[in-house]
Amino acid sequence: MDKPDKAAAFDDDPDDGVQATSHAPVSFRYYEFVMAAFVAILLLSNLIGAAKLTFLEVSWWPAGWWPAPEGIFIYGAGILFFPLGYVIGDILTEIYGFARARRVIWTGFAAMIFLAFMSYVVVSLPAFDGWQCAGSASLDMRGDPQAVPGAICQQTYESVFGSTWRIVLASITAFWAGEFVNSYVMAKMKVWTKGKALWSRTIGSTVVGQGVDSLIFYPIAFWGIWTTEAVLTVMVTNWLLKVVWEAALTPVTYLMVNRLKKAEGVDLYDTDTDFSPFSGKA
Repeated sequence: MDKPDKAAAFDDDPDDGVQATSHAPVSFRYYEFVMAAFVAILLLSNLIGAAKLTFLEVSWWPAGWWPAPEGIFIYGAGILFFPLGYVIGDILTEIYGFARARRVIWTGFAAMIFLAFMSYVVVSLPAFDGWQCAGSASLDMRGDPQAVPGAICQQTYESVFGSTWRIVLASITAFWAGEFVNSYVMAKMKVWTKGKALWSRTIGSTVVGQGVDSLIFYPIAFWGIWTTEAVLTVMVTNWLLKVVWEAALTPVTYLMVNRLKKAEGVDLYDTDTDFSPFSGKA
């Protein structure tokens, strides 16, 4: 005998074509596309955005106030796009439930490990002396007799794609922990709020998930390399910017959630879900 569906009580409009349920259907129409978008943003934000530090100057910020005493907020360029992964992570949990979000997180985790491995192998390969790139061309134009084009290109390549073992470990570990915490909070809050106030759980889960991500990443990656003040400043600044960015994207999240719910025809609630990250249940 099937257990009664606890989530059915959360369905305020039985005629809207969206069924509130804790029983996921066998297949979805757009799940794979959302998964692909999540993994693509995850890899690209780590590959392209992680290597560059940039800044935001805020003229009205009070002088001497931490974390930007001079009104200049320093942050990694990747956070402009990395929070989109959290937006999609929220959508995954909201639409498809924790179990399917768990599969996507593990997929992203495996993809990040392969990215780190491929980067290590490619960076480690010896550079051909005749390799030409923008960096070597600029040196040649200055007439530097000691410039070896391949060596200059290799240094440039390593500065972008090469990472220390600490940064790789920090990035992978922080992603894994932060995403699972984000999804767990999102799923639990959906049941607590009975599906109301989507904004409260998207922002709330990001506050906690991005907090865990930042608390893990920056100490592992930079403690002892940067000053303690620099680690704490960049950690807090990046966390705040990610949360603000997530909040700003709330209308986009609402739009995507509403459209996907109607397209899939279900509204999943994790009332009987096994929340272990290592469970294989879908």
